[in-house]
Amino acid sequence: MSVSGKTAIVTGSNSGIGLGVAEELAKAGAKVVLNSFTDRDEDHKLAEELAAKYGTEVRYIAADMSKGDDCRALVEKAGGCDILVNNAGIQHVAAIDEFPAEKWDAIIAINLSSSFHTIAAALPGMREKGWGRVVNIASAHGLTASPYKSAYVAAKHGIVGLTKTVALETAEQPITCNAICPGYVLTPLVEAQIPDTMKKYDMSRDDVVRNVLLERQPSKEFATTEQIGGTVAFLCSPAAEQITGTTISIDGGWTAL
Repeated sequence: MSVSGKTAIVTGSNSGIGLGVAEELAKAGAKVVLNSFTDRDEDHKLAEELAAKYGTEVRYIAADMSKGDDCRALVEKAGGCDILVNNAGIQHVAAIDEFPAEKWDAIIAINLSSSFHTIAAALPGMREKGWGRVVNIASAHGLTASPYKSAYVAAKHGIVGLTKTVALETAEQPITCNAICPGYVLTPLVEAQIPDTMKKYDMSRDDVVRNVLLERQPSKEFATTEQIGGTVAFLCSPAAEQITGTTISIDGGWTAL
């Protein structure tokens, strides 16, 4: 891969998909900036552990992705970046007429507006260096919808539109912008939900995974954080130089239905 020595910022990356992406980029030789809204000793220790494991520079920078100024400051504190992976996100499930307004505002801010701010802050440096990769972690819900997830679906559809716009604005430069649209991914957060779901439906773990969690995922298998990280690394490689403004689904066939 071509990321050796490149600086990569991955938002929302002290666990789950973001951490998986950060690990794959570190493995490929990138200098990685981890991020979340917390500023704990364990966050900085995680960066130290990844640096030692992969023999590259890894830093942790706290920033609240619900605040535009924090998003832009993250890029500034990192000293700019060659690779920007917008991954931070939250979720809330409710009928639209019962959806709390503050939850709507928070989801739009973190899942959509944060990407606008980080991209706006990162692009000038990418143009100056003559190379850049923006990868937005969208969702199968950026291409289709589900009930009770109005804010999340709206934000992820917005991410897909933002991706296309940025790609067109950078099309004549050596900068690409793409979106990855995962289906269900086996993260620690999802894993933690399985026991309660087993009790709720009085089902075995396998039945809960296959018939509840992966009901809409035809492969009946979770995507992995390593697969998403590997796709990000591919989008940063020379083979992907003419891939821009598109979505790549990692959803086991969900959006083929």
